[in-house]
Amino acid sequence: MPTTHFPAGQILQLIELALVLAFSTPVFLRPRPAPFFSRIKQHLANLARRKRLCVLIVGSSVLFVRIALMPLVGVPEPRWHDEFSYLLAADTFAHGRLTNPPHTLWIHFETFHVIEHPTYMSMYPPAQGLVLGLGARIGHAWIGQLLITALMCSGLCWMLQGWLPPRWALLGAGLAALRLGIFSYWMNGYWAASVVALAGSLVLGSFPRIKHQARVRDAVWMALGLSILANSRPYEGFLLAVTAGAALIRWLFSRKRPALSIVLVRVALPILSLLIASAALTGYYYHRVTGSAFRTGYQLNRATYSQAPYFLWQNRRPEPVYHHQVIRAFYEREFRDYQKSRTFTGFLRNSGTKIWFLWIFYLGPLFTLPLLALPWAIRDRRLRFPLFAGTVLLFGITVEVWASPHYLAAATGLLYVIIVQSMRHLRFWCWRGNQVGLGLVHAIPVIACAMILVRILAIAAHMPFDPPWPRGNLSRAQIIGSLENTPGDHLIVVHYSPSHDLDTEWVYNRADIDHAKVVWARDMGAFDNRELLRYFRDRSAWILNADDPQARLVPYSDSTPSKSDQHSASSNRVR
Repeated sequence: MPTTHFPAGQILQLIELALVLAFSTPVFLRPRPAPFFSRIKQHLANLARRKRLCVLIVGSSVLFVRIALMPLVGVPEPRWHDEFSYLLAADTFAHGRLTNPPHTLWIHFETFHVIEHPTYMSMYPPAQGLVLGLGARIGHAWIGQLLITALMCSGLCWMLQGWLPPRWALLGAGLAALRLGIFSYWMNGYWAASVVALAGSLVLGSFPRIKHQARVRDAVWMALGLSILANSRPYEGFLLAVTAGAALIRWLFSRKRPALSIVLVRVALPILSLLIASAALTGYYYHRVTGSAFRTGYQLNRATYSQAPYFLWQNRRPEPVYHHQVIRAFYEREFRDYQKSRTFTGFLRNSGTKIWFLWIFYLGPLFTLPLLALPWAIRDRRLRFPLFAGTVLLFGITVEVWASPHYLAAATGLLYVIIVQSMRHLRFWCWRGNQVGLGLVHAIPVIACAMILVRILAIAAHMPFDPPWPRGNLSRAQIIGSLENTPGDHLIVVHYSPSHDLDTEWVYNRADIDHAKVVWARDMGAFDNRELLRYFRDRSAWILNADDPQARLVPYSDSTPSKSDQHSASSNRVR
């Protein structure tokens, strides 16, 4: 899972803190807002009244800025296990298939977060793969990520318009676009994050609209959001669905609801109909992938490889049979994490770590500033549901063994409702008779823009506090790029040293392995490698020692033994 880069991430947080202090201090010294803020606010207020245009502008701005930065930050390459798995799904869908037949020599290609039997496919739900597959059909899988992240920002704007006055909704969407839409790993990677946040926005944006108008189209948006959540992050999506459903049921028994017949026809029937259809399609997909409509690829993969369950209350599974030492080591590390997290001190430490990284990603010093007004904002009836639903989701991830910021992507809209509503309360804070709070509110979007400028300058100047761009496993990408321009097809046998970084994996393949230009396989020793070499005898075979400082290809031959033959057999494969 991606984490904030250290020490680079710490330096960025310190820079943001310094900017918060630098822009906040003058507010106390000169509390009266500068006149140009009033003019800007008036222009934004006029624009905010055109709600559909605002939705379009927010998403288009993200597209424009990220494309404009292409010469500087480039197109990301996959780096993490999950990203490669999603790209396998994308390649499968882009070629018009739901899954792929298992390969005859699958044991040589076995890798993380991919199921090999009864079919060869990503273990993850299909939503992110469909997004990336659309991008692949257009020209590159990342185009799908670019489009869905821009659409996510538009979706957040639409969602906030259902909860807040128009100009505050536009402000919140702009802040989200600056925080999530330009430099975050949600944009610059292949993770299922933006699609989840978009789905959450559809659910949360339709919720107040259903209560106020009970229109069919809002019920359709809610059903669509719930369906996407079920096919992207089903657990967190279920928590959001339960809280939203409970709130809607409570509304049904209130005096403010319309006639029951209207609710049934305009709300309940469309939602139920679309959810039933979605469930049928999802069940058919898993029937094709795993052989059972009621067994997901994730469940199959975890049962095949991992002793550690997903939730802390679940018991360990029997130890699987591993064919490769690196895979064994990865899942043994997982199991140690699971065991530690089930102790009282381990649970507290794990929860603290989760909260720390969530704070760094979503809030940081800048968006912590509005929360100073939360003790007053918490009394606001407008925040009752966002705070309740957000608390449920936050506690929901504490019982998961692992968590990354995108685990809470479904709650992104909730967070920005809370942030912006807190800003609305913060603006009334007075200090020594002066409107200090209003100055702080004005400073927040200025600092957010300043942080984007700081990062652009840092990237252009190659400053060390911002990790290199483009992101991803560039060495692997360079090898693929080189071989793509070399005549013939290629087989790369990958060897790892005993000190291999378990989070850096090179052995991932296309959906159609046999017809791929480059095939990646694990080094299983000279004897077992022979069946692989016989099968791919028409390919140029290479050995790659991936943990060398400068990973490079060496022609493979039996007369030049791989490093796996220099170690004991148990260091490379497990029988």
